[in-house]
Amino acid sequence: MRFLLVLIVLIALAAAAWWQFEERIPRHWHPWAPLHVDDPLTPVTKWKLHRLAEDREGCLAALATAPEGALRMTPLDDHEPVSGCPLENVVRVHGSEVEFNASFVARCPLALAWVMYERQRLQPAAEAHFDARVVRVEHFGSFACRNIYGREGGRLSEHATAEALDVAAFHLADGRRITLLDHWGDEDARGDFLRDARDGACDLFGNVLGPEYNRAHADHFHFGMRGFRLCR
Repeated sequence: MRFLLVLIVLIALAAAAWWQFEERIPRHWHPWAPLHVDDPLTPVTKWKLHRLAEDREGCLAALATAPEGALRMTPLDDHEPVSGCPLENVVRVHGSEVEFNASFVARCPLALAWVMYERQRLQPAAEAHFDARVVRVEHFGSFACRNIYGREGGRLSEHATAEALDVAAFHLADGRRITLLDHWGDEDARGDFLRDARDGACDLFGNVLGPEYNRAHADHFHFGMRGFRLCR
């Protein structure tokens, strides 16, 4: 009986200590705290994004923390636009603080990763190198029901579940257009900006592939949600 009493007291003390410790953890470091768009990025951020893949309501709540005008999107019901490629927990992104050449369907965590990337990595890089903001982004799409590299065999691409976005060019407020095909590797502000845009994306997306990965990515960045740190 005495042992049981001691055990209960120890459990109560441990619970109280954990509660006090948990209360002091900043939200952006707390693995179970809700994710907000403008939370500072930490190693925990990417884990939170992955967890939201199976949490539709939690992901939509995180998207709702974006400031007014920072994201224009429409939640979509789960559906199967092409046989063999069902889409779950998806939204249609119409725009953000940048315009897109076309709206696109994205798994909710991909949309969340994009808006966080845009606000915390992409725009700061543009302002640092050009003293101008990105106003338009050209992409090659997000959803395509296919295997990787369009092969007949092998595993399905991230595009088959709308978990990747291929970005080809950035338009600046001053009229300049920066493309992967024309400016990757340039030893000037354009090349430096593209490298920073790539490196910054690696803090949010599970895999970031570009011209240094292979010839198939010579003209675009592939921003995908699978994995945790493939940055090429």
